[in-house]
Amino acid sequence: MARKIVSAILPVLFCLIGFSVQAQKPVLNKYTFGEGLTFSSNDYALTFRGYAQPFSETTIYSDTSLDRNSYTRFRMRRLRLEISGDAVNEKIDYRLQVDLSGTPEVDLANATYLLDAWVSYNFTRRVKLAFGQKATPTDNRGLTVSSQSLQLVERSPLTSAFSTIREFGLFFQGDIRTKGGAYFKNYFTLTNGDGLNAFNADHGGLKVGGRIDFLPFGLFSNLGQFREVDMMRELSPKLVIGVNASYNKGMSSRRGRESGAILYLNDSLQESLPDFSKVGIDLMFKYKGFSVLGEFVQTAANVPDDITQRVRVDGTTSTVFDVDGVQDVENYVKNRMMLGSGYNIQVGYIFKSLFSIDARYTHLDADEYSFLRNGTFYNRPNTYALGVSKYLSRNYGVKIQASVSYVTLNEGSLDILGNPISGHLILGHFLTSIAF
Repeated sequence: MARKIVSAILPVLFCLIGFSVQAQKPVLNKYTFGEGLTFSSNDYALTFRGYAQPFSETTIYSDTSLDRNSYTRFRMRRLRLEISGDAVNEKIDYRLQVDLSGTPEVDLANATYLLDAWVSYNFTRRVKLAFGQKATPTDNRGLTVSSQSLQLVERSPLTSAFSTIREFGLFFQGDIRTKGGAYFKNYFTLTNGDGLNAFNADHGGLKVGGRIDFLPFGLFSNLGQFREVDMMRELSPKLVIGVNASYNKGMSSRRGRESGAILYLNDSLQESLPDFSKVGIDLMFKYKGFSVLGEFVQTAANVPDDITQRVRVDGTTSTVFDVDGVQDVENYVKNRMMLGSGYNIQVGYIFKSLFSIDARYTHLDADEYSFLRNGTFYNRPNTYALGVSKYLSRNYGVKIQASVSYVTLNEGSLDILGNPISGHLILGHFLTSIAF
């Protein structure tokens, strides 16, 4: 169903754009380096923008018993193209964004090209409803920040562990401004619970969630709430504090990113899937070039007691739920989900020369039974990162970034070849970004 809806929306959207271009004879309203080309007429505005981010990563293991204890790779981290705009006297907004690099945002196992595809209706300037695929406000605050305007080279391990990044469904936003100038930004979502649009069968039930953001000192300058660095060097303190929560009824993946990745059945061969809940609290503060981002996330699962079989990757089923040599259905299911908690703290300062120094600490605390204990991909509780960046323009048109991270390893950790490792590892990242 979701695939049919996307297939129906996109042609209509492009037809509307095409007819408008022909009928209204748009003109190039402006071009700002890093912010794209904007065409407009009396009834609509249309913006084309994009950016490319060449990237390199080096991993060094402290364990000298390995045959090879360092790896380096080069790739195009992101290659984004976006069409966005508004129409009918700014009552309708829309966005289509694709990534031609084939590299996923944080999960290397799930590459995708279609990122955003949504249309929204603005009831008023502060109340709007969007439908389609877009970033969800029920993730941690770092996911409200565009990949083009990250403070460090990569997103935090907290994002990798718990976020769904994008979802398909309905997204409501209603803003309230108090007499004193403070703002409450309220969000509610109803999605399919499978992350990106499910191109095959939808599994499980729906996901409901919401977020409330409080801005006691008013709005940030130039959308600064959605950019990590204090590029505008706020002249007065700006703060946003948010809480978010979501409940996924019948989830078929580790954290709600991929429909049908993990399936279970009952005696009647009907799907019986665990429920997944997530809560979080976060904040962002900016003042005169100084910025702070703090995030906390906790997840939990409810496993139904009628599960008797699991579906293997090849489609066959098994009744074996082995946990440490014991048949244990509940904890076997939990071992395949991202369960636990974590927090992320990052601080930075950008000089007037547009040179910034940034630091981050992320801690992940896995439940006793959780995929966060997987030795190959996780099982790394602490990450300390230090980064430097040079911006060649205030709108992120060109930037150069480098960072180094120190990552601690728990017992049972593995390298990318499956070899046992101990101690720690060092990650080095380098990225250049250019936008048009």
